[in-house]
Amino acid sequence: MIKDRFRITGMSCSACSSRVEKTVNALENVSKASVNLLTESMEVEYDEEKLSADEIIKAVIDAGYGALPFENKQDKLKSSNRNQVSDKANADASKMKKRLVTSICFLVILMYVAMHQMLNYMFGLPIPGFIKETFDGPKNAITFSLTQLLLLLPILYANRKFFIVGFKTLFHKSPNMDTLVAIGSGASLVYGLFAMYRMSYGLGHGQIEVVSQYMSDLYFESSGMILTLITVGKYLESKSKGKTSEAITKLMDLSPKTAIILNADGSEVEIPTEDVKAGDIFLVKPGSLIPVDGEVVDGTSSVDEAAITGESVPVEKRVGDKVVSATMNKAGFLKCRATKVGEDTTLSQIIRLVEEASSSKAPIAQLADKVAGVFVPTVLTIALVTLIIWLAVGAEVEFAISCAIAVLVVSCPCALGLATPVAIMVGTGVGANHGILFKSGEALQGAKEIDTVVMDKTGTITLGKLKVMDVSVSDSELSKDELIKIAASLEKKSEHPLAEAIINEAASRKLSLSEVTEFNAVFGRGVEGKIEGVHYLVGNRAFLSESGITISADEEARLNEFADEGKTPLLVANDSRYLGVISVADEIKSDSTQAISRFKEMGIDVVMLTGDNKRTAEAVRRKLDINEAVAEVLPSDKAQEIKRLQNEGRKVAMIGDGINDAPALMRADVGIAIGAGTDVAMESADIVLMKSSLMDAVTAINLSRKVIRNIKQNLFWAFFYNVCGIPLAAGCYYAAFGLKLSPMFGAAAMSLSSIFVVTNALRLKNFKAGESLIKENKEKKEDTKMTKVMTIEGMMCGHCTGRVQKALEGVAGVESVEMSLENKTATISLNAEVDDEILKDTVTKEGYEVTGIK
Repeated sequence: MIKDRFRITGMSCSACSSRVEKTVNALENVSKASVNLLTESMEVEYDEEKLSADEIIKAVIDAGYGALPFENKQDKLKSSNRNQVSDKANADASKMKKRLVTSICFLVILMYVAMHQMLNYMFGLPIPGFIKETFDGPKNAITFSLTQLLLLLPILYANRKFFIVGFKTLFHKSPNMDTLVAIGSGASLVYGLFAMYRMSYGLGHGQIEVVSQYMSDLYFESSGMILTLITVGKYLESKSKGKTSEAITKLMDLSPKTAIILNADGSEVEIPTEDVKAGDIFLVKPGSLIPVDGEVVDGTSSVDEAAITGESVPVEKRVGDKVVSATMNKAGFLKCRATKVGEDTTLSQIIRLVEEASSSKAPIAQLADKVAGVFVPTVLTIALVTLIIWLAVGAEVEFAISCAIAVLVVSCPCALGLATPVAIMVGTGVGANHGILFKSGEALQGAKEIDTVVMDKTGTITLGKLKVMDVSVSDSELSKDELIKIAASLEKKSEHPLAEAIINEAASRKLSLSEVTEFNAVFGRGVEGKIEGVHYLVGNRAFLSESGITISADEEARLNEFADEGKTPLLVANDSRYLGVISVADEIKSDSTQAISRFKEMGIDVVMLTGDNKRTAEAVRRKLDINEAVAEVLPSDKAQEIKRLQNEGRKVAMIGDGINDAPALMRADVGIAIGAGTDVAMESADIVLMKSSLMDAVTAINLSRKVIRNIKQNLFWAFFYNVCGIPLAAGCYYAAFGLKLSPMFGAAAMSLSSIFVVTNALRLKNFKAGESLIKENKEKKEDTKMTKVMTIEGMMCGHCTGRVQKALEGVAGVESVEMSLENKTATISLNAEVDDEILKDTVTKEGYEVTGIK
């Protein structure tokens, strides 16, 4: 099975898209076909060995529409071909504008000729003498009617597409909105021609009363007005459609058009970005955009990745680090090797995801599609029945025809067709702007139904990197630095995960490690060795007990306290006595507490899955107030836990890294890959979050709820409009209340309904991530917020300020940091009390000197 996309032409409403979709789905060896009216595209999953793309195209053409395969991959990378939705919408708007100008110019004259006497009576507009002499009275009946017909002809020609498409689809037994407009306008035209013949007959046979009667019932102006008003709606609709794809357009504009390649002889050459090949060495100067994904081979710098991940703090890049396309090199000079180019770059994959999601359908759209499939034939039937009934009860022919025409033009399947795709396109675009990628309309709707969130601990709730949390010294002759130095010197030769945390702590304190002799690693216990002739041990409690080292009751209590907090204690001793303990833990992300609290406020239960022991899991669960924690779970068993929750009737979202948690992500109702970065886990997850923030998962579900609510609003008003409009147009209220809808007002109402749906969907662009949370916590933040200004010596460039800023923002209680290289200051906004010494130590560890804090 392969998945292919086609561009569909000739569609004007949801009845068209429904017809095309039904036709292609009826083909053998087609697994699924989905047609999107807004993007005029079709996505087909089919067996390429038994069915060809040409056969699919032929089926669409036989149904009365056009079909073309999407461009090849290389063409998709060029910005001129990528903005297809907005470009086509703008092109349609330009064509509609020309049609509209022509229609209005001739319609104004036509309306004046047809209604000059009424305008004089109602508004007192004077009637020039030549108008009276040329058009007034039965003797001028033919001149009066022929002039109106000649003025109508340019309007008919400008809007000929309604008739070409409308009758073409009617002959293919798949009538659409154009069919309704064509029949409605055409009926007015035919009736006008019939009236001309009747007036000609009356003049020839001296029947002046017949001439007078038909002079007031020509309906040429109605035909022109219907076409013009529908064109007004189409023009405004096409303008609005262009705005829905702004997010995709902005993403595409991020990609630099050229890249500087370093040749083997050392020369530099500037080439188009799409010509960069994997393995090429490219240069990125300060202030330039990175053209493709790559790996740094020389240089250091800080890179602003906000465009891709949404993170505002620049990320330091050194040799061996990965760089991502469309991110900004801030300070240093980088030489990189291209690893992902063309359609494989992170930016191109994001664009593809957003495009596919915008083109897909949410399950809620199925209702509108089913209705649209039978809507137009039903309207034609209602119009015919209306005509027959009014004639049967003795109404005048003009009245019956007027009601039938009004039914045709007031009906609007277009609003039904736009209700879902416009909202989905805007919603996925808004999500992309926040670093949230919905892979499909199904994912967008599915997130709204979630009542249970299951999340992996390591890398999702926590940073996924062990860190020294506490250092406690029991020997008065030792300092904390000396204890860490001993432990790090021994652990340097170990491959245990805890060793890295100890070594990193020693490096951050700028401690020089000692030479170790007679090193020995005891599996499951710890390490031992001699430093300057003294034998030291670093390991767990059992390791020290086996070596005859005793621990006081107070120290035992401290170790138990660390364990209860989910920290792993690493004990340090020499041959004769216990020296102290270093606790290590996987640090909880700064926003995990806030995200979990927000989930619970939204009525969503939170379950944590982890392979850690029960004691550690329980400590994290208590600290974050998580509803349930399931510990000692293997990756292969996580999917079973998801199934267990689903069997309880829950709608489950799984949040994980998208790789190790792939089975669970695929098993869940909605899989959310968090912290994808450059390794976007697109195959297993339904939603991809570009940042390592749980708050983005909250935002994704909140956005989903708002989009689905917007779709329901659109569908309600589209159905409500037709339920009210069709009976009014058919004259159902005429006998009781004297209410009747003229064809001209019906055409205006039809246009406005489509504009309303599109405009309502565009309100989603005002969505703000975490807006409600900000409002809820506004007073609390204002109460605790304070500012400190730190003066720092040693900062020489933007790279330096970036390091200091990143370090300070990692301190608990720090809300934001503003750096000034010129003033050599860091302005720190706090939302909790933070000791000056902690701030000072943080900066000192980065290699800079703090000279003052205010």
